[in-house]
Amino acid sequence: MTRNLPVKTDRIAADIDALAAITEPDRPWTRRAFTPMFLKGRAYLERRFKEAGLATRIDAAGNLIGFRKGAGSKGTIMLGSHSDTVPNGGRFDGIAGVVAALEVARSLDEAGIALEHDLEIADFLAEEVSIFGVSCIGSRGMLGLRPAEWLERETDGMSLAEGIRMVGGDPAIGGGRGDIKTFLELHIEQGPVLEKERIDIGVVTAIAGITRIEIVVEGRADHAGTTPMGARRDALTAASRVVLGIERIASELAQGPSHFAATVGEFSMEPNAANVVPSHVRMLIDARAEDPAVMESFSEAVSALTEQTAKRSGVTITPPRRISNNPATPMAASVVALLEKSATGLDAPSRRMVSGAGHDAAFLAKVVPAAMIFIACRDGRSHAPEEWADNDDIALGAAVLYETVLKLDRQ
Repeated sequence: MTRNLPVKTDRIAADIDALAAITEPDRPWTRRAFTPMFLKGRAYLERRFKEAGLATRIDAAGNLIGFRKGAGSKGTIMLGSHSDTVPNGGRFDGIAGVVAALEVARSLDEAGIALEHDLEIADFLAEEVSIFGVSCIGSRGMLGLRPAEWLERETDGMSLAEGIRMVGGDPAIGGGRGDIKTFLELHIEQGPVLEKERIDIGVVTAIAGITRIEIVVEGRADHAGTTPMGARRDALTAASRVVLGIERIASELAQGPSHFAATVGEFSMEPNAANVVPSHVRMLIDARAEDPAVMESFSEAVSALTEQTAKRSGVTITPPRRISNNPATPMAASVVALLEKSATGLDAPSRRMVSGAGHDAAFLAKVVPAAMIFIACRDGRSHAPEEWADNDDIALGAAVLYETVLKLDRQ
């Protein structure tokens, strides 16, 4: 369908292509936060922000901000996402949201529209899991939600505090913003639903909570060739039963009315020798739920599973230990409704959906009314070199943001 959009599709494409070219030569597309390549991407964005008439700054948390002064004193409407990437997979993830937000600001200027609100475009620092092992550093820091002890985290002789100073921030200054009235973020879906259903816009109603659970299995090391099969206390065999049980439990819960997924994403064993019966296994579960009650059901089922497996296998399995637990974050219902209205006005089919991935919007939503839109990505692939989103889809998403900013400004 040909649409008359208030944004420029070719301009969006040019910016995304330019950022894609700023990458580690042997690892496309890679610009990890706190690296020289990330700073090159930042420099490009800062230049483009200035060319769009935005006043730029790096805030204390290390976020790049582009500022457009409003005609009134109603506070700030903020748009944005992140320009850092995971290794080998960041052509659109985050970048599409930053460029779409920039295009909204450019298009407002070209249309001669003076907002009553200030408008800010944010490139948040280190949304992805960083070299310091933590994520969403910039959005947490902006809002005063970054744990103080994080600043002492070190890697390769550099602390996070030093890393924030390296990108131009000041970790000595605490966060907190009272002027932000609404935050909007565009992102690729990172899943297959929109493409499969041929729907243009996903309107995010909640960002799933993420709980990480550690399980440790202790068996007994024995000679692999002389120990009878029936006399072994094999930690790996027991752990395998636990992993398959987790898959079964998660698959059953995923059939319910709310979003749920669980993955054993980390797994290590000892002594990891071909001729020794494994004596120790550690695994880490990443579980994501929209409904806290479903997460509790999962945790209880996993605890029962480990008890049963330990008895059956003759090993010791420590009670599953939650090492982190971030509850689901709902988006603001009023802003969700405005996004839907904007999509309808552009003849863009939309559907409500839950984000199974974490985003900076989850932290903004703890403090201010916030919402997200998704646009389709090919085959649902993300965090991979094959990640792809069609530019027409990104432009349509930017147009939805544009129309929603106008509606928010009139409120």
